[in-house]
Amino acid sequence: MLYKGTLSKKAELVIHLLFWALAAYATFVKSRFRVEWVVPDLFYTTYLIVFISTFYFHYFVVMKQVFRSFQWRKLLAGIFISYLFFTGLRWLTEQVVTALLFNKTNYTDPTFINYMLDNLQYSSMPIIFSSLLWFGIYFIRLLEYNKAILEENKNIEIKFLKAQINPHFVFNTLNNIYSMVYFQSDKSLTAIEKLSQVMRFTTYESQKEKIQLLDEINYINAYIELEQLRHQEAGYIHFVSDIARENIQIPPYMLSPLVENALKHGTASSKHPIDISITADKERLFFRVKNEIGAQKKDKLGGIGLDNLKKRLEIHYPGAHQLHLTNEANWFTAELSIKLP
Repeated sequence: MLYKGTLSKKAELVIHLLFWALAAYATFVKSRFRVEWVVPDLFYTTYLIVFISTFYFHYFVVMKQVFRSFQWRKLLAGIFISYLFFTGLRWLTEQVVTALLFNKTNYTDPTFINYMLDNLQYSSMPIIFSSLLWFGIYFIRLLEYNKAILEENKNIEIKFLKAQINPHFVFNTLNNIYSMVYFQSDKSLTAIEKLSQVMRFTTYESQKEKIQLLDEINYINAYIELEQLRHQEAGYIHFVSDIARENIQIPPYMLSPLVENALKHGTASSKHPIDISITADKERLFFRVKNEIGAQKKDKLGGIGLDNLKKRLEIHYPGAHQLHLTNEANWFTAELSIKLP
């Protein structure tokens, strides 16, 4: 499965129609220069039915499962399954159905071995043609997918440079640090360290295609701690993480925009804190941010933008993510679920 912005289903249907038009011409037209159709008999018709059925069973079921996470043994097993599908369906059609409807069978008392070996050759054609057509369409989608990534990287590079950090956030943080240093607060060194973490992430880590999940979490923690310096009341943000895999990699700024949105457009107190939680196991990452909406605030996604975040999710996790944004009873909730490779 690739980015849905590539070759459309309609275009794929047209390719299939062209393929079958060429196949029909090569099969049924006797002469190249004058149209003289070959009229199929009963068992040629049943073979075509089995051929087309096996073709699309292999195309939609086998190839899709094999290349969900490719392994050679899965490919060989898939080919064998398609062969069994062809053989079983042909036996059902030509030895059972035609016997009931027309009192005819294609094979006269075949042994099991002879029947299986004979259909090994006949089944190879729909399997080979189905695989070639699937690979052709997949290759087209892969080229368009790579092109989309290159274009997207160019577009978001500038957006990243602009959105890596809010200048008002930097000015407010520096003012707070200045006050801490002036009054000799024991929190000043911690604040400088956290600001350094944020600036290091936005300067270096954000330029990478993939980063460690823990690096993004550390960035979020540093960002939160710096934000809390502006508040007299402690404990207005609850951040809980439960990471089973330490080697998880994600694109930078895949989670933090939802946190920045809550901090920028939400209101929080010890009574109604901002709740942030992240869990990750071997198969899935789940990220949730919930905040109360202020009376004079309209909750929307700042930073790199909701549209940009959705587009990046489609490119990096096509068909493997869910992003739900809800606004109910003056509470805004963002839930992001990603199926990990």
